[in-house]
Amino acid sequence: MTETTTATRQRIADSELEVFPLVLGGNVFGWTADEAESFAVLDGFTAGGGDFIDTADGYSHWVPGNSGGESETIIGRWIAACGNRDELVIATKVSTHPQFPGLSPANIAAAADASLQRLGTDRIDLYYAHFDDESVPLEETIGALSALVDAGKVRTIGISNYSPERIDEWFDVTAANGFHRPVALQPHYNLVERGFEHGLRERAEREGLAVLPYFSLAKGFLAGTYRGEADVAAATSPRAGAAAAYLDARGQRVLAALDTIAAAHGVDVASVSLAWLRQQPTVLAPIASARTTSQLPALLASASLELAAEELAALDAASAAD
Repeated sequence: MTETTTATRQRIADSELEVFPLVLGGNVFGWTADEAESFAVLDGFTAGGGDFIDTADGYSHWVPGNSGGESETIIGRWIAACGNRDELVIATKVSTHPQFPGLSPANIAAAADASLQRLGTDRIDLYYAHFDDESVPLEETIGALSALVDAGKVRTIGISNYSPERIDEWFDVTAANGFHRPVALQPHYNLVERGFEHGLRERAEREGLAVLPYFSLAKGFLAGTYRGEADVAAATSPRAGAAAAYLDARGQRVLAALDTIAAAHGVDVASVSLAWLRQQPTVLAPIASARTTSQLPALLASASLELAAEELAALDAASAAD
């Protein structure tokens, strides 16, 4: 049984949505976690106080035998079984489903309806443009997303994987046309991937965007799972190879600093990694996924772990570029 975590709920920008300060990533559902495992993880996350679930219409089309939408379908079946839709905040994304690629207005409208059907709900709480589609004028993309808000199918809009310059354009177009403003930004950001701090964070600060980073644990590296090539070679996770990229001098410094702070607090390394991220400027809640319920306690503990200024500084120093 998962122990409930005491954490202060946070409001997503100026929206009406208040959430637990940790997001459960749904990318593993239908990929490395089957439906039964996914249900158990979702049960454990909500039992521990969580209420914010992130997925995408394209998850997980890359798996042999999958066609896309598997994660949404599993989440939808779990919601139907639990009857807890009104207790949850559900985020999903558009542009990567093989049947609904890109961000044309017609595609966005069709993809949203398909996501709603798979999720078994009448509204998406936070709907992201997943990847920039420069083949479609921004005015058309934003107009289509804004129309979904007007129709009541989407409550708020988010941006993911856009450059700082394109975010500037997005807000110019939004202001010029009176479209609904986005409230969230989902970038790649963690202790060993800090590019967000150079341009994107400035936009988040200026536009009042709540930042919800993905790959918060660097594909397992920042959970302390991989400490050498032997760990990578023995791993069963498909992400292990990517995590191996961090096994350099800088990565070892980061792990050493994480180990020291984790020991001081009596928590897991993953808890410290996520707490550091949550305490960064503009970050509302990190996104982290769990394949099994055994991974949940460390994730949930991060939501109420407060690192001291000197601990944050030590992690900043350890993760500085060589």
